[in-house]
Amino acid sequence: MLTERHLHCPWCGEGFDAFVDLSYGESEYVEDCPVCCRPITLSLRVDGDGELEDLGVDRE
Repeated sequence: MLTERHLHCPWCGEGFDAFVDLSYGESEYVEDCPVCCRPITLSLRVDGDGELEDLGVDRE
């Protein structure tokens, strides 16, 4: 299940929309910032109902 979230790059500070995949439950993956192209680590925490509980955004 994909859900769209508005994020801010921890490198350049620009905002952008990203789709996160909740079907794997709790997960962590790297996505490049569409503005500055630097790697961003997205950490997803999903509750028991499969809903997004927390989304961490950090420099890789």
